[in-house]
Amino acid sequence: MPAMTRVLGALTAAYSATIIAAPRVLAKPCGLTTPTGGVSSGVRTLIGGIGARDAAIGLAMVFAPAGRPLQVALAARVASDAADALVFGTTLPDRTARKKVAAFAVAWASLCAVSAAVR
Repeated sequence: MPAMTRVLGALTAAYSATIIAAPRVLAKPCGLTTPTGGVSSGVRTLIGGIGARDAAIGLAMVFAPAGRPLQVALAARVASDAADALVFGTTLPDRTARKKVAAFAVAWASLCAVSAAVR
């Protein structure tokens, strides 16, 4: 588990830092940009919170000791992605965005879950 899980954690942390710095990276595929392509302060706040949560989990996946601590970090990642799939997949204003974002979240949750079995 550790090698693949740690790589996925690093990718999660990097993407999370990206969306904190540039919320449009997540807002656009979610259909949450303004008509001019900007990001409102409310959406910026929401994405910053998601990014902070995911950065913490990603870093835990990278640095947690093998065994139970790493399993807990990985479970948090899978649970967060599953929750994102449910919430975004049922509440985003644009139906196409709902499907796309939910599919991505399910795929990432699945990939992270699979990493538990890969050596």
